[in-house]
Amino acid sequence: MPVRRSRKALAWALYDWANSAFPTVVSTFVIAAYFARGIAPDPVTGQAQWGWMQTAAGLAIALLSPVLGAIADAGGRRRLMLLLSTLVAAGATALVWFARPDPSFTAWALACVGVATVAFELGTVFYNAMLLEVAAPERIGRLSGLAWGFGYAGGLACLGLALFLLVRPDPSPLGLDRAAAEHVRATALLVALWMLVFGWPVLLALPDPPRAQRPPWTAAARAGLREIAALLRSLPAEPVLLRFLLARLFYTDGLNTLFAFGAIYAAGVFAMDFEEILAFGIALNVSAGLGAAGFVLVEDRIGSRRTVLLALGALVGLGAALLLVKAKAAFWALALALGVFFGPAQAASRTLMARLAPPGEEAAHFGLFALSGRITAFLGPAVLAAVTEATGSQRAGMATVLVFLAAGAAILAPVREPPPRAAPPQATA
Repeated sequence: MPVRRSRKALAWALYDWANSAFPTVVSTFVIAAYFARGIAPDPVTGQAQWGWMQTAAGLAIALLSPVLGAIADAGGRRRLMLLLSTLVAAGATALVWFARPDPSFTAWALACVGVATVAFELGTVFYNAMLLEVAAPERIGRLSGLAWGFGYAGGLACLGLALFLLVRPDPSPLGLDRAAAEHVRATALLVALWMLVFGWPVLLALPDPPRAQRPPWTAAARAGLREIAALLRSLPAEPVLLRFLLARLFYTDGLNTLFAFGAIYAAGVFAMDFEEILAFGIALNVSAGLGAAGFVLVEDRIGSRRTVLLALGALVGLGAALLLVKAKAAFWALALALGVFFGPAQAASRTLMARLAPPGEEAAHFGLFALSGRITAFLGPAVLAAVTEATGSQRAGMATVLVFLAAGAAILAPVREPPPRAAPPQATA
């Protein structure tokens, strides 16, 4: 691979390092737990409020991502829109610092995290669409998996820094007031800074076309809307793409629900305290990063579809075992094994989407990719909550995740993966 393309590929992959701090620290292990335990009136109410916020964010993402992706394609403004998304996500995350541990700050915390979540997800649309700009077609699986591994490493590094610099020290070396939860709220500032510090290489390495070559915003919007309308009309005639998006709708619901409730399950069933949950998150990120890195060569050899199916099969099998064990040590061992297959399922899905998207329409198709991952984002948590409430069992509620994963795998199984595109002359390795 030429040096220039290699540098662009590295800059692109590093963005996963930058933005993975948000889902790891904010959405899953720290701020989510702080909201449920410190801001909301009680954990049950907090979980419900957090779920409704995520539902609203998912609806906004579902509506905006295909349209903005098409506009980015038509207007040649992927970098600009990625920059704006990153700034909004970082800014809204930083504002969580002002959410004190009091129910009166409920709306503020939910609004900040909701806006940040929407901006974060929109940014991934433009970021993912750049994949084919930085790697030869036969190498996109390898690069996607490498970037996902960077993401887990970045989330791990930020989570570890949050734990050992901010959350655990008592007294705080930074003078943070534990009574006001400043040691936890400061993790939001850390994430915002992390995104800004590490997110710039891709913005420098992959510039948009010169201004003279870009149409005005209004023209780009009209062209983008026409593109997305044509794309939606063409879906029935593209059964492979349609089936893949439908499959992803199911298994991504399962993955997202597993991420959102894994820590809650660990705390409730195995009585893990806050610090142990953070340690669990660090360990899980290590195993997930190793899994993503380990599959980078496997995917390009066996194909993206087979990699997704292999990962989903392993997740279902290990997940079923996790629901049966009662010893904490066994839970830890199985959970870490489960983590190995998180990255391959997601990274290979991104690669398969890149292979299915027609040249020049990547952002619009990744908008649909985001749509398929968010349009029913409320369904997994809703089913889990309903089953948990009906049975009074967290184990039974978590079992619904396996149904979503298995359904997605069954729908994906008949899909035929297209062969790699011919590489343009400048992209040959």
